[in-house]
Amino acid sequence: MASLALDLVLWLTGVRGHIPRFDEFRPVPAAPAAGIGSAVRVLAITAAVLAALSLAVWGTVWIAIQLL
Repeated sequence: MASLALDLVLWLTGVRGHIPRFDEFRPVPAAPAAGIGSAVRVLAITAAVLAALSLAVWGTVWIAIQLL
């Protein structure tokens, strides 16, 4: 009963047309294997994060030395 009421509310508000039913899903092909491009992207992000952390530590130490 609750499912029918929810379906009716969604249909009346116009939202129901945007939600696919279970039988409307098409099978999705398997994701392609990760290539060299994704490995380079991961390495670039890792390098950027490590550089930002290094600069943060260096700045903290520099400010601490200046305050002494």
